[in-house]
Amino acid sequence: MIVGAAAARGVAADGLMAAAGFDVAWLDDPDARMPLAVETRLWDEAARRSGDVAFGLHAAAAIRPGMFQVLDYAVRTAPNLGTALQRLARYNRLLHDVATFDIQAQGAVVRIVHRFADPRARPSRHAVEFTLASLVVVASQIGAAPVRAVAVDFAHEAVGGVEDHRAVFGVTPRFGAPQSCLALDAAVLRRPLPAADAELSRIVTAHADSLLERLGPATASWSDRVRRALLQGLDGERATLPAVARQLGLSERSLQRRLRDEGTGFAPLLDAVRHELALRWVSEGRLALGEVAYLLGFSEPSAFHRAFRRWTGTTPQAMRRRSAQPATDADRPASTAAR
Repeated sequence: MIVGAAAARGVAADGLMAAAGFDVAWLDDPDARMPLAVETRLWDEAARRSGDVAFGLHAAAAIRPGMFQVLDYAVRTAPNLGTALQRLARYNRLLHDVATFDIQAQGAVVRIVHRFADPRARPSRHAVEFTLASLVVVASQIGAAPVRAVAVDFAHEAVGGVEDHRAVFGVTPRFGAPQSCLALDAAVLRRPLPAADAELSRIVTAHADSLLERLGPATASWSDRVRRALLQGLDGERATLPAVARQLGLSERSLQRRLRDEGTGFAPLLDAVRHELALRWVSEGRLALGEVAYLLGFSEPSAFHRAFRRWTGTTPQAMRRRSAQPATDADRPASTAAR
């Protein structure tokens, strides 16, 4: 993708790959992984050779369906933008096993924090700008309407003007921030997507899960460990801070501190897991809504209904009816062969 974006700006692909230490044989190996240092050099060298100080932003604007294969289709078949973001965070390791996304619901705003799992690693600024811009670009594509950020922060310093940033994000970014993140309107993330396809979505996410399993376990953050613990069962006392802390071999205070260091907390992680599972189980239609409420750990169905409306802006019954409606061929995302 980086080489293609540079080539579109007149940069010779062979020279760029040689300068970055990119082995051409990797292009023909679907399982090839390149070192982070090579990726960083590709970004920086592509920007230098093209003379484009906003190379990452412009590469994001050129994203088309299918460019990121299974990850792309898992995102594009989601029922709404909020679920699409959750799938991005879950399946991103299929493409990049260092970069992570932390989705934080904060009232009327949802923050997507982009960071490297290894705090010693430093991404190219072009990679970071591409990543956050791609969230807005793809959200606008699959939502069939422009999506604008509430705010955007970059940990790196500004280079050049900010006109291109404003054109992509709709706001002026803050540079030199503690972390790189994008803030979006929570109401926008609850909107149903016109091309949502529950059946195709199940097929794609099942394939994505099998590919993740083939990759093997990643070095998990504490947020990921808490999330996995919660996914083992939300009913009863297993979904409490004391129970999860015991399971992870930590005191409650230590677990809270480690989550705080990662910019999150137990309550938002619990809410996010419930949200993710609720969307899946309600859309699949295999469980009665009362069973869904029980399995998610709600004391009564009314509490589940209130939470579901807060997450999605609609009722579980309405989403289940919508998910049961077959998508037309025109609603389906483009195939890989047509990209």
